[in-house]
Amino acid sequence: MDHAPAESIELTIIGMTCAGCTASVSRALGKVAGVTAVSVDLASGRATIEGHAALQDLERAVEAAGFDLAAPHG
Repeated sequence: MDHAPAESIELTIIGMTCAGCTASVSRALGKVAGVTAVSVDLASGRATIEGHAALQDLERAVEAAGFDLAAPHG
């Protein structure tokens, strides 16, 4: 089987203030179909998502976790 390489999407999350916030965002993004890895950095307010997930699904997951999403990067 021929698999396309995973994409890397970087999002800026608005409203994270503590380690619990990063855990909530990471958990929410990790449940999105197509996501293979998530890294959330509190200091920069950014989440890096690996896989093949739709941006709309990622945005919905972040909002469902109680946070806002800034314009996507890269």
